[in-house]
Amino acid sequence: MDLVLEHVSKSFGGLKAVANVSFTVKGKSIFGLIGPNGAGKTTVFNLITGVYKHDQGSIVFGGKDLRPLKPARIAEAGIGRTFQNIRLFSQLTVIENLLVACELQKRAHLAAAILRLPVHYEDEAAMYQRAMELLRVFDLHDAAEEPPTSLSYGNQRRLEIARAMMLEPKLLLLDEPAAGMNYGEAEGLKTQIRWLRDTFDLSVVLVEHNMQVVMGVCEDIHVLDHGETIAHGTPEVVRQDPKVLAAYLGEVEEAS
Repeated sequence: MDLVLEHVSKSFGGLKAVANVSFTVKGKSIFGLIGPNGAGKTTVFNLITGVYKHDQGSIVFGGKDLRPLKPARIAEAGIGRTFQNIRLFSQLTVIENLLVACELQKRAHLAAAILRLPVHYEDEAAMYQRAMELLRVFDLHDAAEEPPTSLSYGNQRRLEIARAMMLEPKLLLLDEPAAGMNYGEAEGLKTQIRWLRDTFDLSVVLVEHNMQVVMGVCEDIHVLDHGETIAHGTPEVVRQDPKVLAAYLGEVEEAS
C-alpha cells in the first residue's frame, strides 16, 4: 500500500509550516523524512495521522483519501505512529501500555464485556498473547509487569514502537526513534526496523536526526527545510546535495 502526498500545505496563522510538499512512499519500503529543527517533519506526520488537517493538496493511503477521516479511522486504515516526545502511561505496566492500543482489533463489543461472554475472554487472551510476542521481539518481555519508568530511555522508545505495532499497521511512522540511544542501541534499531518491514510486510517512514540510522536503513529520503522540499533521492544522492549540506551545516562558501 502506497502513501502519496501531493502538493500538501499547512499554515498556522501567518506561518506556513508545510509548503507544497509531494512525495510517495512505496509499499514495503523504508523511507526517511529529514531536515533541520523546525523543518516541518513532525507536522507532516500530524497531517498524515489526522491530528491536523491540511489546507491544500491531498494525502492518500492505499487509494483512500485521509483528509475526511478522524485519527482513529486513520489508525484503523493501517497507519501507526510513535511520537517525538515519549508518550507512555506511567501508571500502567509495560504490557498494559501495549494492551491499550488493541481496541481496534477486538471482536467483542461493550455488551460482551459487561456480560462476560466467552468472546470477551477470547479477545483478552489473544491480545495478551500478541502483546507478549511483541515484547519478546523488542526484548522487553522480562519487564512486562514493571512500570515503563523502570526502563531505560532507549527501551522506552522501543516500547512505543511495540505499542504502535499492536495496531497491525501497514504503514509505521517513527518520530525520532533513535533519540537518546547510544551507538550500539542505534545499530540494533536499524536491524529491528528492517526486521519489522520484512516480517510484517509494512512500510516505515522515519523522522530522525541520527544520520547513522537514516543513511544506514533508509532506501529513499525526502529532505525538508522551513516546510519546503529541498532534496529527494537515495542516501548517496542526498548526502552530497549542496542544499542539504547548507541546511545542516550553513551556507557552503564557493572556492575562489
